[in-house]
Amino acid sequence: MLNNNIFLAFLLTVIAGLSTGIGGLLVLIFRRTSAKLISIALGFSAGVMIYVSFVEILDEANSYLVSSLGYMTGQWATIFSFFFGIAIIAIIDKLVPEPQNPHESKRIEDAKYCEDSGNGLMKTGIMTAVAIAIHNFPEGIATFISGVNSPKMGIAIALAIAIHNIPEGIAVSVPVYCATGSRKKAFKMSLLSGLSEPLGALVAFLVLMPFMNDVIFGVIYAAVAGIMVFISFDELLPSASEYGEHHLSILGLIIGMFVMAVSLIFI
Repeated sequence: MLNNNIFLAFLLTVIAGLSTGIGGLLVLIFRRTSAKLISIALGFSAGVMIYVSFVEILDEANSYLVSSLGYMTGQWATIFSFFFGIAIIAIIDKLVPEPQNPHESKRIEDAKYCEDSGNGLMKTGIMTAVAIAIHNFPEGIATFISGVNSPKMGIAIALAIAIHNIPEGIAVSVPVYCATGSRKKAFKMSLLSGLSEPLGALVAFLVLMPFMNDVIFGVIYAAVAGIMVFISFDELLPSASEYGEHHLSILGLIIGMFVMAVSLIFI
């Protein structure tokens, strides 16, 4: 069953990763940010991630570990693996310099205020792209592992990550556009920043898949749940609020949870 899902899992990580290019495309085409739409979309993404992590992924991880290690040992392994996933993404986040942190929201209309168009802004754009690439690497692993085990969860997680990658693409493309005056270069840089996501999937396939068993799979799955939860609370919801539409972000959160709950029944 796992082998049949590998191609789909790779495809999902490519789609999710390259969605940063959508943010660059928005800068290329539009002149204003739809704050309401982005707030709802980011909230929706967080709702999908939170619901699927606690209801489906963590439960699946616990089942694998309990069946392999016994009840108590499996329960503790699930807990430690979940918080280990949180620790991994938190450390990565801590290592990224604040000015280039992709959690800092940017708007399309910021491109109108390009007073300093030079190497400084170009460096900011490149550093932001590198920071996003670092963040996207474990997301690629999470999407791939989820897709290999369950296509429906892989699709849901890929969709959620793709949505939250769009504002990150804007964060890359705005300073690059300001530095170069070229919206096409800004789009290309935003697109490239998402390539680390399929790279994460490739590493997961080459390094993890040959040694995969129920214990390793359970540990990785619980860690994936931790990564998803941290991204939701540390990145998606704060970013949604920064666009000035707090209540809409919560509405999006609830809608995302509802859609995920229904999809898990029917898909």
